[in-house]
Amino acid sequence: MDVYQNLKEHGIVLTPQLAVAGLYRPVNQADKLLFVSGQGSMVGDTKVTGRVGAELSVEEGAAAARMCAINTLSALEAHVGDLNRIKRCVKILAFVASAEGFNGQAQVVNGASQVFMDAFGEEGRHARSAIGTNELPLGLTVEVESIFELKED
Repeated sequence: MDVYQNLKEHGIVLTPQLAVAGLYRPVNQADKLLFVSGQGSMVGDTKVTGRVGAELSVEEGAAAARMCAINTLSALEAHVGDLNRIKRCVKILAFVASAEGFNGQAQVVNGASQVFMDAFGEEGRHARSAIGTNELPLGLTVEVESIFELKED
């Protein structure tokens, strides 16, 4: 299985890695585990903002979550050089800016989960938490942090 071929088949185009916006590393490696810092719903300086269930629909929220997953892949590629070195996605933790009373966070986060499954097949299926919040940094709609495992050398 070639990750880049999978991405192409699913119409997923990697974007440049997001600029670091604070005192952190985009990816922090501990042995074979890669801890990816929260990736937001943005491409370059273009941000998806607003709360799902108020300004945005579930479908628009899922598209924002998809952006987060693509940003995650870009950060991983910048760190490891080749996404084919990734063994699997272990876990994601997603935050969704949500209107009061909105409880469809899981459907929104499916947008990110699908990208990882499209890229890595069954090895992209992961443990997951989807959490609603009133606000996210920069007013973003979704932020996803994740843990991946590298293949043995």
